Amino acid sequence: MDGVVVVDKPEGLTSHDVVSAARRLLGEKRIGHTGTLDPLATGVLALVCGRATRLVRFLSASDKDYDATIRFGLATDTYDITGEETSRTGAAPSREALMKALDALTGEYLQMPPAYSAKKVGGRRAYDFARKAETVELTAVPVRVSGVNLKGFEGDTATVSLTCTAGFYVRAFAHSLGEIVGTGACLAALRRTRSGEFGLDGAVSLDDLNRDDSRQDPSSLLGAGQLASWVIPMEQLLPGLPAVHLTGEGVVRVSHGRVVEAADLVSPGPVDQPKWVRLLDPGGALVALATPGAAPSSLHPSVVLI
Repeated sequence: MDGVVVVDKPEGLTSHDVVSAARRLLGEKRIGHTGTLDPLATGVLALVCGRATRLVRFLSASDKDYDATIRFGLATDTYDITGEETSRTGAAPSREALMKALDALTGEYLQMPPAYSAKKVGGRRAYDFARKAETVELTAVPVRVSGVNLKGFEGDTATVSLTCTAGFYVRAFAHSLGEIVGTGACLAALRRTRSGEFGLDGAVSLDDLNRDDSRQDPSSLLGAGQLASWVIPMEQLLPGLPAVHLTGEGVVRVSHGRVVEAADLVSPGPVDQPKWVRLLDPGGALVALATPGAAPSSLHPSVVLI
C-alpha cells in the first residue's frame, strides 16, 4: 500500500502508538508519520505508507495549524497540564495583556524547546535527561508563527488558533505566554487541524481502521472496504511542486537512477528550474522527485519511487 492515510489521533496515545496500531490494522510494515503529536494532543497525524515513506522529509516540512487551550496561573515542568507543577499564582492576565503577549509571540523568533522534548542532544533525547534530573543544554531554534487568533478567553483559560512552522512547540508557546503576562501558564489541550496539505477533512479514526474488514486480507487492501477512499495516492502528494510526464523510455531511465533529458519528457520541463520536480509516468503515477541536472532541461531523479 503506497500513499498517505490521515488519522485523527485520539488523546492519550503517542504518535508511535498510532503507527504501531496502523501497521497491525492495515497489514503494512512500512508506515511512518509526518510530525509527532504529544499524547495530550489530538488531530491530524498523516501516516505515510509503503513507498511514500521516502517522501517524509518533504511532507513534514510544511506549516501546521493548531487549536490550543491555555491555562493561566499554573506552570509545569513539561509546559503542559500533564507535568509536575513548578509554580502556581492562581492569577489570570487581562485581555489587553494577553493580546500584547500574543502579538509578541507572532512572527519570526528563536524558540527554546522544552526540556521534556524529543530533541536530540549528544545522541540522547532531551526527555531522557529531564526524567533523570540531569542537566541538558538545549539550543533555541528559529521558528515562525504566521498567525494567531484569540478564539475565547474566560476566567483563567484562553483558546487560540495558530499557524506555525514545522518543529514549533505549542507547549513552549503556552509557557512563554505565561512568562510574558507574569502569571505562568501551561497547555491544557491541543488539537492539530492541519499538517501541510492534510486536514481533518477525510481523516479517519483508529476505530474506523479497526472496523475495516479489508485488514483481514492485506493483499487486497486497496480494493476492499473503505480503505481505498482513505488512502491518498502518491500522485496527489506534494501538489505545490511542478510536475512533468515522462515517456516510457524516460520511466526506464528513472528506474535506473539515470538523468532524463528533454527527449524523455512528454511535455517541456519547468522553465525556471525549481529545486524539486515531480516526475510522473505516462499514466500519471508519481515515479520520482528530481532536481535540475547539469545540462540545460535535464532532470536528475534524486528520490526514486519505483
